[in-house]
Amino acid sequence: MTRPGPPQWSADEAISSLFAAHYRPLVRLATLLLHDQGAAEEIVQDGYVALHGHWSRLRDADRALGYLRTSVLNRCRSALRHRRVVTAYLAGAGPVADAPSAESGALDLLQHDAVMAALRTLPTRQREALVLRYYLDLSEAETADLMGVSRGAVKSHTFRGLAALKQRMGAER
Repeated sequence: MTRPGPPQWSADEAISSLFAAHYRPLVRLATLLLHDQGAAEEIVQDGYVALHGHWSRLRDADRALGYLRTSVLNRCRSALRHRRVVTAYLAGAGPVADAPSAESGALDLLQHDAVMAALRTLPTRQREALVLRYYLDLSEAETADLMGVSRGAVKSHTFRGLAALKQRMGAER
């Protein structure tokens, strides 16, 4: 005579039943370990998802709650280890550099606008040489190739353009 075994539930049915019966106590367990309810809820949910994914490989469905508790406990340990590493890293990183103020950004923008206005007043060749050399960060040879002139001409246009910019920017101050 064979004894009837436990009912064979599908993964969805089993997880739904376990969730309804044990979600809150597992979240309480994780919250007590982590002191963070949001992280605790995520860990418990991840445990349910992992159990659902492994349900077909579970040898004894009656031990699913034990597996789930172990999973939550291990995930809490992992989260605490991660938290310790992050805390140690941040402690050794030093203070965060000060961010530039809004005034600094506004002044930079004004200065940028002044440079652009002065650049527009330069002769075409000088403006091209300055833009290619300093905005595109090209070498003298690359600039000369693009402009179709010699490297000496690029040096000359760049020198004269910078001098004119300094004069115009100095006159505005």
